[in-house]
Amino acid sequence: MVIYHAPVSAAEQMANATPEEMQKGMEPWMAWAGRAGSALVDMGAPLAGGQKLTKSGSSGSDKHVAGYSILEAADMAAALKLLEGHPHLESGDGFEIEVHEAIPMGM
Repeated sequence: MVIYHAPVSAAEQMANATPEEMQKGMEPWMAWAGRAGSALVDMGAPLAGGQKLTKSGSSGSDKHVAGYSILEAADMAAALKLLEGHPHLESGDGFEIEVHEAIPMGM
C-alpha cells in the first residue's frame, strides 16, 4: 500500500487548477504508471476529509494523507524500486510517500 502525504490536501492542490493544468499535472503520474506496468494494481485516488476514530469518538485526522496507490511487488525492496523517481516526490517540500506491506492473514 502506497500512501501519499502532502503539506496540503489534494482538494487544496486542485482547487485553483484549470482542467488543462490538472491534465498536465497527471502526465508525470501516467508516465510513472506506465513504468510500473502490471505491478501497479490500483492507481488509487486522491483522499480528503480523513477522520481519526477512537473509543471516545471521532475528530479530523491530523495526518496529511493526499492519496493512495496499490502495488504488487516481490518484497519491500522491489516496491521501493518501483517508486524511484515518483512524481509525487517532485511536488515540493513536505511531499512524501509511505509504503506498507500487506501481511497474509494465514486463513
